[in-house]
Amino acid sequence: MFTHRYRYWFALLLSVYTYVNTEFCRIYYHFNIRIEWYFAFATILAITFLILEINRVTEPFIRALVPPEKSKIKYKVSFFIAGSILATSITIVVVLVMGMLIHPYSLKENYLPLKLNITYCWLVNLLYHLINAIIFYFKEYKMTSLEAEQLKNITAQAELQLIKSQVNPHFLFNNLNVLSALIMKDNKEANRFIEEFSKVYRYILGNHEKELVELKTELDFIQPYIFLLEKRFAEGLVIKLNIAESYKDQYIIPASLQMLIENAIKHNVVSRNRPLLIEVHSNGNNTIVVSNNLQAKQTVENSTGIGLQNIIKRYRLVSNKTVKISKDENYFTVALPLLNVN
Repeated sequence: MFTHRYRYWFALLLSVYTYVNTEFCRIYYHFNIRIEWYFAFATILAITFLILEINRVTEPFIRALVPPEKSKIKYKVSFFIAGSILATSITIVVVLVMGMLIHPYSLKENYLPLKLNITYCWLVNLLYHLINAIIFYFKEYKMTSLEAEQLKNITAQAELQLIKSQVNPHFLFNNLNVLSALIMKDNKEANRFIEEFSKVYRYILGNHEKELVELKTELDFIQPYIFLLEKRFAEGLVIKLNIAESYKDQYIIPASLQMLIENAIKHNVVSRNRPLLIEVHSNGNNTIVVSNNLQAKQTVENSTGIGLQNIIKRYRLVSNKTVKISKDENYFTVALPLLNVN
């Protein structure tokens, strides 16, 4: 309300409407207030505009002292009280200037006009704040609806990306079990590889529709995934996990660690001569940090960047927390915030 582009037109119309009503009810006649019509209208106009402006100037300070993100009710109440005090002070000044400086009336003669104008100022201030609250909550509603729609679209994108990368996971999962039974019994390494492969797909199938999963669940999935990568790249890839037990009951975006590890492998050279080191650790600030040494490929396979962008957007929509990305000459680092679910 206080920053709306049509606020001054509203204040002008409110002033005209109020003055017309005072004349229609003959307020000045009944209360024996001696004032010219143009001074009466000017007083109403000044009070209406000044209350609007004093609230507009005050609002940023109240937001800083009582952030609406923490408590909307406390913010609204504090803003209304501050606005009422300042509106009353402004009204007193306007009435006394009009009644004692422009007109030679005594303080006693100004007592009744002062009471009437203070009553008017309280009503105007209340009206402004009610309209402001309606606009505030309407914007909150629109933003919540928009974020819900964005989250729905992003989740759909993530699911589509998972489906594309799964190559019919139900078919693979069922046939891997059959293959495991047919493999030579003494080939333990091959059997383990298939079992770990099955665990990865079981996790994807069971959790790809969820918004959040417990960190310990994500870590249970990432262990077999790391095993598959180590078998593929052998000594060319080193992945270290160091997660404190105290964090494992908190929540994270599903498959986010897998996406970040995959992203590091996609963009960097992985070889026995130049091993890629990926570290996943908790840093004491309720975050999980995934970092890798930089040894960028000369040519990188086609990538849409949808994995990392999906993680960032889904975090923002689910929790309003941001994923921090940093890069220097030696390391690329992504910090994922851990979430508490009530």
